Amino acid sequence: MLDTLEKLLPSDFPALSRQKLETLQVNLGYQCNQQCLHCHVNAGPNRKEVMSRDTVNSVLSAVKKLKVKTLDLTGGAPELNPHFRYLVQQARDLSVHVMDRCNLTILTEPDQENLARFLAINNVEMIASLPCYTEDNVDSQRGKGVYQKSLQGLKILNDLGYGQAGSSLQLNLVYNPGGAFLPPSQQDLERDYKEKLFNEHGIVFNALYTITNMPIKRFGSTLLSKGTFDEYMSLLKSAYQKTNLTTVMCRSMVSVDWQGYLYDCDFNQMLNLPITDTQNRKLKLERLDVDTLDSLKIYIADHCYGCTAGQGSSCGGALLD
Repeated sequence: MLDTLEKLLPSDFPALSRQKLETLQVNLGYQCNQQCLHCHVNAGPNRKEVMSRDTVNSVLSAVKKLKVKTLDLTGGAPELNPHFRYLVQQARDLSVHVMDRCNLTILTEPDQENLARFLAINNVEMIASLPCYTEDNVDSQRGKGVYQKSLQGLKILNDLGYGQAGSSLQLNLVYNPGGAFLPPSQQDLERDYKEKLFNEHGIVFNALYTITNMPIKRFGSTLLSKGTFDEYMSLLKSAYQKTNLTTVMCRSMVSVDWQGYLYDCDFNQMLNLPITDTQNRKLKLERLDVDTLDSLKIYIADHCYGCTAGQGSSCGGALLD
């Protein structure tokens, strides 16, 4: 795989300052039952990196110490971590809001039959990846048959109350472009998704998040191999919106890798750009406190333009209406 980091540094992206820490985003491992073309984590069935029980307990200790409001679980497929359910239950016992970044097909795997019910019982917010509402586009990105399995997963969630009017069970979908272009209007695309999925499949959901493809890892390598990396970076930079700087996710969130090391975001994690202390040592979860974090810089590189281009992009979708 071709590495894009040397093309992202040095960067002229503006410096960023931290705000109050609200969210701890935890990558439970890079193992996944899918292997998608756009995956910035380079996840797949053969990845062996999985967070241990000891590190999971460090996550819970940090949640209590830092009074974190939201625990954002990601991967790979976070549900494949053997300690996923333990972490969810313990976090919910602490009254922490838990989000699960789910690829939907995991819900239909042979050993995960009761997973959706577990998530519903624990009132876990579902952030479900569905990169398009058409079968051809989804399968071209994620593999043959993924679209139909994704629909099956969505119907399972709907049957449990997810996405239904009046239900507290939140179901949000995630769109990412199928190539080297920016997402369309999130508001307009959400309307199209809701119309298509309900009219054709009877599926409902709460909101759609549009996320820009980052020029790193698998997607970045594809850009380099096709000779379109510089063109894509030019697109991101030309669409830069200064207003998006106020709400980029790295200002109020910290990303944790499967070993417990800290990063400003999941993208920096994949580029191996960790948060470091004043002695330039990688900062680990056990050493994290609010005062220490506030004094440390946010690492930037040219991929940050992906978060500020057009409507902006974050793990919660577009930054501008």
